[in-house]
Amino acid sequence: MDELVKQAMAKWPNVPDCYGWLGLDARGDWYMRDDHVQALGSFPQHKGSKLAHDKLKAFIGRNYVCDAQGRWYFQNGPQRVFVELDITPWIWMLQPDGSVQAHTGIAVRAQRCFVDEPGHVYLETDVGFGLVHSQDVGVAAAHIESGLWVPQAVAQEDIPSRFGFVLSPQKAFKQQA
Repeated sequence: MDELVKQAMAKWPNVPDCYGWLGLDARGDWYMRDDHVQALGSFPQHKGSKLAHDKLKAFIGRNYVCDAQGRWYFQNGPQRVFVELDITPWIWMLQPDGSVQAHTGIAVRAQRCFVDEPGHVYLETDVGFGLVHSQDVGVAAAHIESGLWVPQAVAQEDIPSRFGFVLSPQKAFKQQA
């Protein structure tokens, strides 16, 4: 986490959390969701505006963490901005050298491979569970065919509870209120 973010958290400890304003899609893209977009419906059916500013995306990525309830958020100074997830909290990009990189840019180590009913390929890594980027499914298939990865079947509907994350912190927050 950025040092400036830690300082802001210490200076303003009681800033209310923010729900519904940020989304992460299945391709690893961040989306800003203003009041109008949120009123149209849930993420990912109503995504909002795709973030294109590289420094902003890098800032979000450096300050992207999970709480004890499995809700992923971006620590924006003193405020937690909870993220609406399309499918998983991590999107993995397979690199030409065989390594795996998260949508946030960090390098990870694959530990186990999973495939769901529609054929989505997932990896459990040293930092968590995520979806293999759609552009890298061919490379994933080669890893599976070569025996490097041995996929386990997983039911798509069981993934969030099995791997401990919340797809919609906003929906969970509204249910608690």
